[in-house]
Order: sequence, then C-alpha cells, then structure tokens
Amino acid sequence: MKKKNIYYWSPHLTEIATSKAVINSAYSINRYSNNYYATIIDAGGEFKKKIDEIELKKINLIRLYKFSYILLLPKFGKFLSRLSFCIIFILSFFRLRDLLVKKNPDFLIIHLITSLPIILFNIFNFNTKCILRISGYPDFGKVRLFLWRILLKKIYIVTCPTFATYEHLKSLNIVPIEKLKILYDPIITVEEINNLKKEKIKINHNNFIIAIGRLTKQKNFIFLISCFKEINKNYPDLRLLIFGSGEQKSYIEKKILEYCLKDKIILLPFTRNIYPYLKIANCFVLTSLWEDPGFVLLEAAFCRTFIISSNCPNGPKEIIEKNNAGLIYETSGKNDFLDKFKIFMSMSNVEKIQRKKNALKTSSKFTLFRHYLELNKILL
Repeated sequence: MKKKNIYYWSPHLTEIATSKAVINSAYSINRYSNNYYATIIDAGGEFKKKIDEIELKKINLIRLYKFSYILLLPKFGKFLSRLSFCIIFILSFFRLRDLLVKKNPDFLIIHLITSLPIILFNIFNFNTKCILRISGYPDFGKVRLFLWRILLKKIYIVTCPTFATYEHLKSLNIVPIEKLKILYDPIITVEEINNLKKEKIKINHNNFIIAIGRLTKQKNFIFLISCFKEINKNYPDLRLLIFGSGEQKSYIEKKILEYCLKDKIILLPFTRNIYPYLKIANCFVLTSLWEDPGFVLLEAAFCRTFIISSNCPNGPKEIIEKNNAGLIYETSGKNDFLDKFKIFMSMSNVEKIQRKKNALKTSSKFTLFRHYLELNKILL
C-alpha cells in the first residue's frame, strides 16, 4: 500500500526548539508508521545547519530555493526580524503554492510563519489537509483574533502543546472544539539523549547551577543574574552557567560585570549537546516569562536534573507543580525565587531524588513514540 505524504512547514531565523520538534516529529512518523511518510520543506536554508541530522534520520528535505538566503537575513530586533519574516513570506508565496499543487501531499503540518500557508489555503483549493501546530503561547489582539476566526475555517486540525493552551484556545472559540487537539511535542529521543549524556566534557567547576536558552527578553536571564548576586553571598563557591546566544548577549555581559560576577557567572555559547552538563548540574533553573511547554525543562527532567522554574504560562505549572517534580516560584518574583532556592539547598537527598523521579516520569509523555501515537490518531 502506498504511503500517504505529510509535509512540514517551519521557516525560522535562529536555532529554536521548534525546529527540533519538526525534525523529531517527521522522524517519529518515518520510524514508526507504515501508513505515512514525512518530508520537511526548507523555505530558504533554515535547516542547512541541521542537514547532517536530517540525513542521518533519513528524512526527505524539499528546498524551495537552492540558495540559503534565510541565513543572510537579519535575525534580531523586533523590526528587523519582522522584516525578515515578510521577505520569507513574499519569496515563498508562489513556490509553496506550486509545490502543494504539484506534489499534492495528504497533509501539511505548519509550525512557524503560519500566516503564509493559512492565507494560501484560504485563496486556493488544495486537496491537502492543513494542520496548524501551535508553537509557543499564543498572544491574541482583537484584530488577530478576528482574522483567525475567519481564516482558520480552512484548517483541518489545530494542535496544542499543553492542556493550558488547549483550554485557552477553547475559551476564545477560534475553531470548533472538534478541531482542537492536544499534541505533546516530541522532545525526548530516549536512545539519542542517553548516548549523548555519556560524552566527556571539560569543565573547571563541578559545583554549578545551569540555565539554557536564547539570550532574549523571554528567557529573563537579567532577573536570574540579579538573583544570583544574592545567592552568591551565601554560597560563594557556587557557579552559574548560562548557555545560549541572542540579541541580549552584550547587555547580559554588561550586567555580569556591573554585579562583579565575572568569575561566578559563565556565559557559554549555544551547545548542541547540553546533556552532559545537565547530568552533573546541581539544578536547572528556568526563569522564562513564558514557555509552551519548555523543551529544555523536559530535557532536564529526563536527565534527572532537579528543576527550579518560574510559574510562567504555560508549561511549568502543568509539568512541574502538578506532578511535584521540582520547585515553582512566582514569575519574576525575586524574594520567592530566593526562598525556593533556599528550600532546594536545604532539601534532603531523599526528597530531591523523589522529585527528580516524578519529573522523569512526566517527561515520558514527550517521547517520540508517544508523540507518534497521538499524531497518528489525528491523521486517521
């Protein structure tokens, strides 16, 4: 029997968790399904840095352009990044339309720059069914809400990464309830992470806490640095490792110097294999203003790293607090964060181990196989 084709659409400017979710989702389909075959669309070179992984996982990649123009576009700053999105929209409009007409895939799953395929599906009549994958906590103004209610009529299914997002969209009445589904991201690749954790790393400090993410306002690292200034007074031997890159790098470096923490906070670049660091860290700290659900949160859980997280929308409360899988503090609440950190430092090993076990159990919902099983139900 001929397999049905699923295409993925997810143009992006920087290294983000969504691109990983796209690759893992496509891989889960090709690995476990006898009925479907997944292909990723590359709008303009956004997957070029992941080509080795894509080839290793035997995922077909269709390029709309041979020239990787997206790598040359501005990536940071609200105005410049939006300008880049507009360029991608314009350059991809007819090429994506022609691809859908020519290849006629059974499904198109869209993650980022979703306005383009949504508009195409409202202008043209494709045989393809479009699935909108909500990536990140959706923020709706009145105009956007009005437009979505109109444009989403041509969407086959809308999937949500958390129960909280599902409830939020349900309350807005954007799409009929039967079109709204919960689909957890394929974050945990069990064999791959277990192998990567074994990699030997050279590190000057073995007494550290770790934070990971793009150096953006969303991740709230300035807040973390401010808190660590207070923590360092009581725990002078403790270090903070921050892994990431982004537009706030120079600002973060400036704050580290301003607080005289140059030898106590180590700013490290984006690292593909973060798991050996998570494995030996005292704890993982998430200070984000929003996440949905928070990829590194679940990777830390799978690595059995104790978690201290902000109570931001939408992932942490559902993943951590609900399952007693770490500690939650009020988002951007400095006193609450410092109180929770003291609780962590005074907590018995037995209690820490139990919470890490709870976190590990929770992370099992986000494996590739569990994702495939749920996605397969949606496709039927």
